[in-house]
Amino acid sequence: MGLMMVRIKKHRWHKKIQKSNDPLVFSLGWRRFQSIPTYCMQDQNDRFRFVKYTPEHSHCIATFFAPQVPPNTGVMGFQTLSSKKATFRVSVTGYTLEVSQAFEVVKKLKLTGSPFKIFKNTAFIKDMFHTSLEVSKFQGAKLRTVSGIRGQVKRAIKAGTGHGEGCYRASFEDKILMSDIVFLRAWVPVAAQRFFNPVMTHCIADPEEWVALRTQNAVRNEMGVPIPSQGDSNYTEIERVARRFNKLRVPTTLTKALPFASKPKVESKKRPKKELPEYAERNKLLGRVKVLEPEERKRYALLQQLRTVRNEKEFKKKGASRKRREEHLKEKAKIDEKKRLAGRAAKKREYAMQGLAAAREASKRARMD
Repeated sequence: MGLMMVRIKKHRWHKKIQKSNDPLVFSLGWRRFQSIPTYCMQDQNDRFRFVKYTPEHSHCIATFFAPQVPPNTGVMGFQTLSSKKATFRVSVTGYTLEVSQAFEVVKKLKLTGSPFKIFKNTAFIKDMFHTSLEVSKFQGAKLRTVSGIRGQVKRAIKAGTGHGEGCYRASFEDKILMSDIVFLRAWVPVAAQRFFNPVMTHCIADPEEWVALRTQNAVRNEMGVPIPSQGDSNYTEIERVARRFNKLRVPTTLTKALPFASKPKVESKKRPKKELPEYAERNKLLGRVKVLEPEERKRYALLQQLRTVRNEKEFKKKGASRKRREEHLKEKAKIDEKKRLAGRAAKKREYAMQGLAAAREASKRARMD
C-alpha cells in the first residue's frame, strides 16, 4: 500500500466536476476500492499546487491511498455503484504516474499584519503570528505592503517588552505608513488522507448493502442540514475614506538658512483674469474691417501656399512612418511566434526526456524489487 499519483480528467459526459476530498470508487487494475483523492496541478517550476475542483476540460493530478501498481495503468472513478442513478456514471478516467510513500502537495497561504511602530526603513509588525516560534520559522521571508514596498522578516520581539506575543521587526525598502497592510505569501503542505475501503466482491446484488463513505453533500441532503454560511465570507461593500495628507511644514530656523530661491513663497490668491476676445472677433464687435494692400495680399497668399505645402509634406511623412511601424510590428510578431514555437518544442523534448528517465528508473526499481 502507498500513495498513488494519477493523471486524470473529468469524463466529458459526466455533468458535475469533482471536488477534492470527496470519496470515489476506483477501478484500478483488477481491484475495486473506495479512496479519497486530493487534486493538484503541476506548475512550471514542478510544484504540485492544490486545487479544490477538477478542471472542466483539461487534465489534473490526483493523489490517493491505494495498492501499488505499475505506471501507465488505466484508472476509472465512480461516484457511486448504485444502479438507481439515471445519469452517466463514470466520473473520471486516467492513468497512473508514480507510486511513493509521500508526495509534496502545497497550497497558498497569505498572512496579513499591520505596523504599530515605524522608523525610517524598519517597522514593528503585529497580528501576523501568534508565538515567537512561528516568527523564527519565517525569518528571512519576503514581505510586501499594499503600496508595493518590499520587505523582509528580521527577528521576533522579546517577550516582556510590553508588546503582544508574535510581534516581530521587519525591514523595508522605504518608509511605510501606519495605514499599510503587510502581506506574507507562503506555501503550506496538504497531506493526502490515507483511506482505503475495498469492494470485497464485484458481484454485488444490491450495491446499497455495501457500506461506502458518503460525500458531505449527500449527508447534508439526507439529513436536511443547510450549507453553513460564515459572515466573514460574504461579500460586503467597502467604503474607502479619502486619505488626507498634512501640508509640508518647513521649520523657521531652516527657512532662514536657505537661499532666497529655495525659500517657500507665500502666494496670495489672485483674481482670475477676464478672457478678452481675440483681435478678429473684437474688430467684428466694433464694426472694424481690415483692408489689405495689394502687396500684403500677395504676401498673405504666399504664406498660405507655403503652409499648405508644409502640411502636405508632414501628412505624407506621418503616413510613411506609420506604414513602416506596422511592417516592423508584423516582422516582430513573426519572430516572436517562431521563438514561442521553438521554446515549446524544446520544452516538449525536455519533458519527453524526463518521462523516459522516470520510466527507466521505475523499471530498474521494479527489477531490483
